[in-house]
Amino acid sequence: MDKTFKGAAKRIADRDISRIGAMIGVGEDEMHAFMDVEASGSGFDRYGRPKLLFEPHVFYRNLSGAKRTAAVKAGLAYAKWGAKPYPRDSYPRLVAAMEIDEAAALKSASWGLTQILGDNFKAAGFRTVQAMVQAFMADEAAHLEAAVRFIKANKLDDELRDHNWAGFARGYNGPGYKKNRYDSKLAAAFAKWQKIRDTPLPPRDAPTPKPATKKAPSVVAAEKLSADLAAGAQPAEPPAPAVDKETIERVQQQLKDLGYTEVGGVDGKTGTMTATAIRAFRAENGLPEGDGIDDALLLALQKAKPRVLAPARSEAEPQIVREKVPEVRTNWLTKVGAFLTGIFALIGSFIDGILGNLDEASGVMQPVKDAAGDVPGWMWMLAIAVVAGALYLIARHGEAKGVEAFKTGARR
Repeated sequence: MDKTFKGAAKRIADRDISRIGAMIGVGEDEMHAFMDVEASGSGFDRYGRPKLLFEPHVFYRNLSGAKRTAAVKAGLAYAKWGAKPYPRDSYPRLVAAMEIDEAAALKSASWGLTQILGDNFKAAGFRTVQAMVQAFMADEAAHLEAAVRFIKANKLDDELRDHNWAGFARGYNGPGYKKNRYDSKLAAAFAKWQKIRDTPLPPRDAPTPKPATKKAPSVVAAEKLSADLAAGAQPAEPPAPAVDKETIERVQQQLKDLGYTEVGGVDGKTGTMTATAIRAFRAENGLPEGDGIDDALLLALQKAKPRVLAPARSEAEPQIVREKVPEVRTNWLTKVGAFLTGIFALIGSFIDGILGNLDEASGVMQPVKDAAGDVPGWMWMLAIAVVAGALYLIARHGEAKGVEAFKTGARR
């Protein structure tokens, strides 16, 4: 591990804030409020290192045996918080602690913009604490992304979306949050940012800036994809990993709440109905065409107002709808036709089977033939009329549903 702790030290961009907030379905205002209260202006100190607070009582907890004895003797560990004042610069103590146990030392410090404790590296989305620190050395956006993953892992994203400031502060800062009025500060910061216009996304054709320092190709590709999505562009190939079920359910519920009833049920599956609703939402909210779930869609859903259908559509007479959208008239008739075709095909197969086995079938079919001959002709006519009437009612019911779907926006 590089003990200078100096990397690119890139500051976070406003559009990164929107993109990262979309990971848990919140907007720029919620993220700014969180950063105002939990961050101290910048994620880096004046030397370009991630801001750091080394916690001796956590180091004590993370050690045992001879290592703990050595740390206590060196004044780097003690059992209870507050036993001694913290120095202005924690890095000298951290470097000394790393000589005793590198991983334990890194896990015993709070890092970066939102002061994520190294012990929480897994909840923050990293395989090792060293990987987390390396990412924090490079970019403030990594600090905020780690905080958002930590929030989601601890199931605090609902509190942030619902603006339950007390619940969020309790989960993020512990039961003593009221002592420092974290909930009141969050509420005040959110109210402030609601009055400030959100950062406009750059035009779609804006060039992606080249990285200031040489980075691995995979990092450059990931940064370009994030920038393209934030700008509303569509990647040439399907983007990264599949969307998890929880996110799909949240999108389905948001679409339903906004009036996109064509989404159907909230089941966490991206079926035809969900894809139809997403396409409709994108078309009506100025997003690129498609039915995928990406950062731009999540952010737009967070900020969207309930759907309002034009009176010419919502108040349209059934006859006008039938003329404008012929498929509402033919859809169910087509299904009925397909059903009858299947029945006739089944009967045809049955007859073919009989013809191929006449000798064996004659004994079975004769009683049926005799019974059918005893049925008066008017009863056959009545049965046909009943079947025809039932098919007509089914078709009209389907047509009525199609008309209603058009008027409510479920059919385009």
